[in-house]
Amino acid sequence: MKLAFFNDYQLGLVKDDFIINLMSVVSNINAPTSQDLINGVISEFNTRYRSLFLNASISESEEKIPLSQVELRAPLPRPGKIVAMAANYMENGALKEPKPINAFFKSPESVIGNGDTVILPPNKATIFHHEAEFGLVIGETAKDVRPEEAYKHIFGYINFIDVSARGLHAPSFFWGKSWDTFGPMGPFIVTADEIPDPQNINVNLWINGDIRQTYNTNDMGHKIPRIIEWASSITRLEAGDIVICGTNHQGLGALQDGDKLEMEADGLGRLSVSVRDDLKREWPRGVDKEIADRVAGR
Repeated sequence: MKLAFFNDYQLGLVKDDFIINLMSVVSNINAPTSQDLINGVISEFNTRYRSLFLNASISESEEKIPLSQVELRAPLPRPGKIVAMAANYMENGALKEPKPINAFFKSPESVIGNGDTVILPPNKATIFHHEAEFGLVIGETAKDVRPEEAYKHIFGYINFIDVSARGLHAPSFFWGKSWDTFGPMGPFIVTADEIPDPQNINVNLWINGDIRQTYNTNDMGHKIPRIIEWASSITRLEAGDIVICGTNHQGLGALQDGDKLEMEADGLGRLSVSVRDDLKREWPRGVDKEIADRVAGR
């Protein structure tokens, strides 16, 4: 299933070129916020909502709206945690062994959705980069999870772009990654049953229609079971949290004013956002070979 928020954060089920309004189906959830609503759905999906949503998808009584007529919103508007893996790819085989496992928290306030705008802040960054990432949506509490149990704790998958400011003094993940609007995601959550092999997913990112990043999740240094094992050994992961798996740095390039930024991982739909920079700063177009070579150790 593909679950999305649309318009004024109505919950919907995407089917073909339509979205089915699910708000009457989830009216029993005590949800002060949209994030509380999707958390409630995720927590009881297998025991309650999967069958209800399947019934809604074939019902003639539920409201069906053409996707072209709605505004899709961030499907996880304010996740409790965004755990972001750092330097987790083998850079197309350039690295002989994985770098030590590492991660950071990215601010939930960074989240925006499809059709929204990444706003480059007026700081002294030397460049702003896109990082297309494959995201794991946690489905049930995960603490000290064994690798062989990892997939049981994944509700679904999502496109995520980790926007990054480079060259700030002193450099830190928080300062470089957690600016408002630096976490585009969507356009929807795809439930795990629709992605048979998440460790073999093509990830692509375009700037103004030109391909920039293109890689496969089989290039991860630390695979998904190890990621869940390690992250859950440090902090308890809850329903609606996100773990983003890092990026292959071969293909990174600058973001600048007026860019159209698109990302698509196999089966997850296409996420599209624009970029605004009130200072109209400019960097060379195309791939930033310097950072690609530095991460790959060349």
